[in-house]
Formats: sequence, structure tokens, C-alpha cells
Amino acid sequence: MSSLPSIPDLYVDLAQRLADAARPVVRRYFRTPVGVDDKPDTSPVTVADREAETVMRAILDREVPDHGIWGEEHGSERMDANWVWVLDPIDGTKAFITGMPVFGTLIALLYRGRPVLGVIDQPILQERWLGVSGRRSTFNGSAIATRACDALAKAYMYSTAPLMFPGDFERPHRALAESVKLFRWGGDCYAYGLLASGLVDLVVEASLKLHDFCALVPVIEGAGGLITDWRGQPLDRDSDGTVLAAGDRMAHAAALAVLAGGEVAGRRRKGLG
Repeated sequence: MSSLPSIPDLYVDLAQRLADAARPVVRRYFRTPVGVDDKPDTSPVTVADREAETVMRAILDREVPDHGIWGEEHGSERMDANWVWVLDPIDGTKAFITGMPVFGTLIALLYRGRPVLGVIDQPILQERWLGVSGRRSTFNGSAIATRACDALAKAYMYSTAPLMFPGDFERPHRALAESVKLFRWGGDCYAYGLLASGLVDLVVEASLKLHDFCALVPVIEGAGGLITDWRGQPLDRDSDGTVLAAGDRMAHAAALAVLAGGEVAGRRRKGLG
């Protein structure tokens, strides 16, 4: 595995400018009667998704034409480049179209397939998490840190929706949800920002795509947390779409054990969500 380079300030500034450019596009369409189309996988997409990505791609084409781009709405190009930008203009489109401000614009930069820079931007609340490999993560410019949580019985946990856990994913996820102190459905990418800020202990998901998780990795790691797949492996371009994010390494290890065995750690809890 290749070592990670120092991330140029130029790229950090560029990521911020991408978020600045997407934010007014998303804000303009929020809580308006925007048309919704269904993609081939039945997930929704709006003109806001498409326009926000178009704006960001135009900046990248102008500023770093030799870099690759992977966008949720407009496809990929130059994926063999060392540096590849991954864009999800609205992560949480279902929240967006129903007026819930818990979606976000996700912007990531990969170096040889590994996430080294990430932005979670909430355009309506004007909140931004920034993570850069080798640096402390920030929230609206101020340094942040995850919180200590040495046992699942103390943990607060989020997952976005039950549909993320089909088939064999359902039982281990339920076992983990029934092992923690507090479990809630919802949140999309916003839950990961809350974890980085020390308000949530675990975010556990499956069925994610590259654009869904890349930006989260530097934000969580730069705040002192740990984010892997359900086997404990680092997330990269070849990951399987499962994600286990934790603010505390002890909580991560305990959650990993439950996901591996599907057994409830501690007394069972009812009424999830």
C-alpha cells in the first residue's frame, strides 16, 4: 500500500470552493416544487443534484484538468489519474425533496484510490466539516474531536434506513442496534458529521457506493475516529459498500465483533428508532 502524500493547500482551497459553488444551487431549489426523476436503480434525482455537480465539474475541468472525476450524476473520467475527485452533489436526496435539512454535498479527493480529503457541506444550515489527511478535522473552521465511548451500552448509533440492510445484512445490524444505549434511523451523511463533532458514537451502514462514503473517511479520521468496512478493512475505491464509523476505537472493536457474529452484546432493546 503506497504512503499518502502531503495534501497541497491548493487542493484544500479547491475543495472549499467546490462546496461554495454547489451551496447556492442547492439552496435555490430547497423546499420548492422541484421535479423528481427516478434513476435506473429507482433512487431519486433532481435538477438540483445535476446542476450542483455540473457547477463543480466545470471548476475542476478549469483548475485541475489532469485530475480524474467520479460524479454520481454525470459519470466518471480519467479514473486512472493519481488524483481523482469524487462528487455527490446531494447525499440524501430523499431528505432534500421532503424538506429535511440533513442531506449534504459530499466532496472527496482520492490519491491512488484512497480518500485523503473530504468535505461534508450542509447548504441550508451552512455547516461544513472538512477533513484532510494528516490534519485535524474542522467544523466551520474550528477544530473538532470525537468523544470517548468504551462500551456499546453507552453508545449512540445512527443508520440511515432499513432498506440499506437487505438479506444477510439485516440480522447483524439489528443485533448491533439492540446492543447500544440509543439507536436512531435517519441522518444520511449528516450523522457522520455529528460523530466527528463528538455527538454520536457509531454510524453503521451498508449498500453504499463510492460517492457515498469517500468524503466521510478523512473527516472521521481527522477528528480521531475510525471508519472501516464491516471486516475492519480501510475504505477505498474497491470497498464493498459496508461502513462502520466510530468515534472511539474500543466502541469500533466491540461493534465489529457484533457485526461479525450477529449476536446482541448486552440486554436486548425494543422499539428501535
